[in-house]
Amino acid sequence: MTQQYRAYLIGQNGVFQSAEAFEAQSDASALEVAQQYTRRGDVEVWQLSRKIGLVKRNERTGIA
Repeated sequence: MTQQYRAYLIGQNGVFQSAEAFEAQSDASALEVAQQYTRRGDVEVWQLSRKIGLVKRNERTGIA
């Protein structure tokens, strides 16, 4: 069963610049999906009000 997540792009000033909604099977796979959004900066991944993690720009998570 997939769950809803959001990836928030963090600007240089630390403020969210944009958000992308997506679905993933797990928290780990959500972090992998969010990797595609890091070309423009760091990305915070959220599932509803629960912060899943931070994916740094051009950094692999190491999660399979």
